[in-house]
Amino acid sequence: MSKLLVVVDMQNDFIDGALGTKEAAEILDNVVNKIRDYEKNGNPILFTMDTHYDNYLETQEGKNLPVKHCIAHTKGWEINDKIRCILERNNYKIYEKNTFGSGELARDLLNGVYNNVTYIEIVGICTDICVITNAMLIKTLLPEVPVTVDAACCAGVTPESHKNALEAMKMCQVKIINERE
Repeated sequence: MSKLLVVVDMQNDFIDGALGTKEAAEILDNVVNKIRDYEKNGNPILFTMDTHYDNYLETQEGKNLPVKHCIAHTKGWEINDKIRCILERNNYKIYEKNTFGSGELARDLLNGVYNNVTYIEIVGICTDICVITNAMLIKTLLPEVPVTVDAACCAGVTPESHKNALEAMKMCQVKIINERE
């Protein structure tokens, strides 16, 4: 079985920056350990990065979420140091995205880049925005591939919205593991 780990938006602005939360900081070590497990087993890993520009507040997203975050090439945009050091010693694919889901990842899925994958696991931030959107993209484009989200490696905007997103993904046949009560 070829397992793929998708690490969504583990960037400074979502952990301890402009949109950081206590819950996001709390899952950081879990995500690092998950990445190390995949590495140890020789399984592929890919990353997404929320990427905005100086005109962010003029975009539709910026008008609905008027908090500048993940502005390209700023400290807040960078992947957290604990994970970035893993990235620097490997050649993992990073998908920069300017919206909740990665269009480039979707194109790669459609073009068969991940056809050898038989299981996909997703971790990251925000469960209720980018994690759920990417999970739905993947599930739509690879409907026969089991998709799992590790709840202990995800954090939402709020604990309630995190839980709601997990429930919504369950209804769409995404398996949720390690749910916290």
